Amino acid sequence: MIRFHRVTKKYGSRIVALDDVSVNIGKGEMVFLTGPSGAGKTTFLRMIYAAEQPSTGQVLVAGRNVGKLRESSVPYLRRNIGVIFQEFRLLGDRTVFENVAMALEVLDTPREELRRKVMAMLGHVGMQAKMDEYPHRLSGGEQQRVAIARALVNEPSIVLADEPTGNLDASMTDQIIALLAEMNLRGGTVVVATHSQTLLERHGERVLELERGRLVNALTEGVRKL
Repeated sequence: MIRFHRVTKKYGSRIVALDDVSVNIGKGEMVFLTGPSGAGKTTFLRMIYAAEQPSTGQVLVAGRNVGKLRESSVPYLRRNIGVIFQEFRLLGDRTVFENVAMALEVLDTPREELRRKVMAMLGHVGMQAKMDEYPHRLSGGEQQRVAIARALVNEPSIVLADEPTGNLDASMTDQIIALLAEMNLRGGTVVVATHSQTLLERHGERVLELERGRLVNALTEGVRKL
């Protein structure tokens, strides 16, 4: 499903975000990507949904070379990828319901089906009661839950999560990881970037570890494929 072949990403002449990274993530895998701040985790994720291009090497998603996609083809790639951003990226002039519904509106989902799916997902993340609130009235943890609902509501084939539980307590963290695991059980490929050792110990299946842009460990014990 996702393949990195000798991928290097440089910013200018001095900063190397990824350094000769090669790894395969199969369809139906749930993978945890770890490493200290600055290790390259976010850049790794951004490569998958074509927000960054490799300086050298290839990134393939579902057999397509992301680096060679036409600009007009990128939105079609992203329709099948749900991204949970570390900084939320909610629209301030839209309610909780409207922010989540956006992911279905771009797919021209019928209104009745859209409402049913949005309400169900808001229920999963415990935000139905605040469906009419605007982001500025929510706590950081609440905004994170809305961002997660938006990423998962259209049941994408690939889910990328950048520190998705950083603003959540232990109970909500377990619920969110359970949601991601449920997507995985349905056949979705899930990549979760985290520096939380507790999260890895409790939930990690396959773990990829980055250090200064290099892949230093690719543990495969417990990996589950569909």
